[in-house]
Amino acid sequence: MNAAIESNPLIERLPKHLKQFIKPQVYDDYTPINQAVWRYVMRKNVDYLGKVAHESYLDGLRQTGISIENIPNMYGMNRILKEIGWAAVAVDGFIPPNAFMEFQAYNVLVIASDIRQIEHIEYTPAPDIIHEGAGHAPIIANPEYAEYLRRFGEIGCKAISSSRDYEMYEAIRLLSILKEAEDTPQSEINSAEKQVLELQNNMGELSEMSQIRNLHWWTVEYGLIGTVENPKIYGAGLLSSIGESAWCMTDNVKKIPYDISAAEQSFDITKPQPQLYVTPDFAYLSLVLEEFANKMALRTGGLSGVKKLIQSKAMGTIELSTGMQISGHFSNVIEFEGKPIYIQTTGKTALAYREKELVGHGTQYHAEGFGSPIGKLKGINLAIEDMSPRDLSAYAIYEGEKITLEFEGNITVSGEIITGSRNLRGEIILISFKNCTVTHNETILFHPDWGKYDMAVGKKIISAFSGPADVNSFDLITHVPSSETIKSKKTAEKTELEHLYQNIRNLREGKTSELPLETIFEIVSDKHPNDWLLSIEIADLLQKNGNEILLQKVLSHLEKIKKNRPIVAHLISGGLDLILQKETI
Repeated sequence: MNAAIESNPLIERLPKHLKQFIKPQVYDDYTPINQAVWRYVMRKNVDYLGKVAHESYLDGLRQTGISIENIPNMYGMNRILKEIGWAAVAVDGFIPPNAFMEFQAYNVLVIASDIRQIEHIEYTPAPDIIHEGAGHAPIIANPEYAEYLRRFGEIGCKAISSSRDYEMYEAIRLLSILKEAEDTPQSEINSAEKQVLELQNNMGELSEMSQIRNLHWWTVEYGLIGTVENPKIYGAGLLSSIGESAWCMTDNVKKIPYDISAAEQSFDITKPQPQLYVTPDFAYLSLVLEEFANKMALRTGGLSGVKKLIQSKAMGTIELSTGMQISGHFSNVIEFEGKPIYIQTTGKTALAYREKELVGHGTQYHAEGFGSPIGKLKGINLAIEDMSPRDLSAYAIYEGEKITLEFEGNITVSGEIITGSRNLRGEIILISFKNCTVTHNETILFHPDWGKYDMAVGKKIISAFSGPADVNSFDLITHVPSSETIKSKKTAEKTELEHLYQNIRNLREGKTSELPLETIFEIVSDKHPNDWLLSIEIADLLQKNGNEILLQKVLSHLEKIKKNRPIVAHLISGGLDLILQKETI
């Protein structure tokens, strides 16, 4: 499995601020127990999901080259994913929602490369390579679904967050790490769960990001497809959980026809879902996504869009009707008759047109913020952007002219015009003044002593969205997670157990084993009486080589574990069912 490192052109073109989340997949860190966990889950999933998953899943497993026998190597996956127009990168657990979705917009699948512990073999709240690699990757081989995923990322990364969203992200990340880690004191888990619950109950009005995360959860993660009476699984959370994939098909889980109302249905990542949504087909997912996008500030703009950015306390962008884009932290908006008439940013700001920063208008120049009137001039039906050269000359909007511009809502700009910038259609998008005073009624918004004044031109705000217009305008390489995934502890007992698992793995692959099969079983049954998965692996080998006497000993030992550890009894039965099925074929 030591494949040569091979990237993918899609990864190479990722912006730097996304590359900061990528970490190497150190394949040698996967232990023989990790490999056995992967193999158990995948064998159970493929056996069961062949009956209940959407047909694209098993086809996708074959197309993406994901093996049942071995944890996928990212570099091998990338060679294959490249053929269907996608790529994969490894990350450390949960990453911020905006970044996660932006990766999708670039056709890049984010894979948490850690793998769940054997104690959480059925389900883990932490993202892991079983969830990502075995859940997400196969289904994207379906072109219609892959385009939905890409488009979701493209729209989702523009969703405006609330200040509480990031707190929730950090709280869920910490809880998932603590739950997956070995020997975490229950008091720490209880404290983390309490924090998540308190945030869930006090989120206030759901932000765009919260709503679109709900849509993502009920489709990409936990979606069903078909009819309410006879649904199939396509959501990665269900495809990767041998517990929930069976649970979700029972009458204990309510099935609801999927529509835009799912955006208002929040979820609890730590518990099985009490209801799931069923889409009739993949095309319908895209229809609902566009319906939701039509309600986002990304497409509606206006006063509400600016207010969302102010409330988010995060970097965002507004786009004016001329195409002028202003990116920064919006701190104030003056309104008149339900419309924004002046916007203000605080701190580093950049101006752009069509996602490309205007020369000379980056964050160094606009380091203290930016403010500009929005709208039409008072008493003039013709907006500045719609004026012809003759109109501009008639209204004295011309280089070298001293002028006073009175906007609707009593915003006044008075100064000497230095120059103007135009867009590709020839419309003026920026006018620069010297000796300029800007006022709203009696309030001074800009003073001549503050230097040159740059006024954005636009009769209305047509869009407002999260993040900068030009990603190169700002230093976005700043993410430092408050918590890091906790690696499995190494003990003498675990090292010995790993060694036994490796020997069984060698025998299954036709390699030399240091110990005979019978000795391995004697050691595990004597020194590791609580371990059940290795005995399943041994039983599988014995069923193949026909050693009936030793097989009966192993089966007897597994029955004893089932009585002593009823919590794993169904896992043992499930593993043996696969072996017995093979026996009858």
